[in-house]
Amino acid sequence: RIRRGIVESAAGSVLMEMGRTRVLCTASFVKELPRWREKEQLGWLTAEYSMLPASTSPRRPRNRLSHTDGRGTEIQRMIGRVLRSVVDFRRLGCHTVYVDCDVLQADGGTRTAAINGGYLALAQAVRFARRQGWIEDDPLTGAVGAVSVGIVQGKVVLDLDYDLDSRAAVDMNVAMTDQDRFVEIQGCAEGQAFTDAQLAKMLRLARRGIRQILQEQRRCLRAE
Repeated sequence: RIRRGIVESAAGSVLMEMGRTRVLCTASFVKELPRWREKEQLGWLTAEYSMLPASTSPRRPRNRLSHTDGRGTEIQRMIGRVLRSVVDFRRLGCHTVYVDCDVLQADGGTRTAAINGGYLALAQAVRFARRQGWIEDDPLTGAVGAVSVGIVQGKVVLDLDYDLDSRAAVDMNVAMTDQDRFVEIQGCAEGQAFTDAQLAKMLRLARRGIRQILQEQRRCLRAE
């Protein structure tokens, strides 16, 4: 389920729901560049991720002073890497796009939901920036989606919720573009090592799931 325009002050915003996981994603254009990027005059995109205190039970302590824990840092770096894979930074000019992903409710797959919602917020923000005359050309070179996949009790399962994830022998997150190219694969055996054949089966199932997600993203953007 996708709800657009949740935050009026953001250039793009989406409430992304995958099962019981809900992530609020916003994208904002800022006319500035990181210092290390200024010389090249290339745009940039960065992502931030956090989980609200009541997103899980029991309550999570709130991160103070904008500090992110190790898990959150790893997730937001993944979100940024995946979204940057479909951006032409020359067309962004001297702008940085901030994609903020805040988990309202967590039931597994928060990073993949953040990627899917983050892309939609980014696409909306790009349209807004072009209407405002901030940029001339579309910097997006394609679309991107992500989904979790794993092995639970010997069966390959797509989009694991918390219950499935807690029982998974193998847990994997896969991100792909709409050109059927892999952007990132994160996976590990948590209970039992997996074979080449099982890996191939998980990637095939992930591809099917991501194709469905990309189709929903296209439908959402056409509705604007």
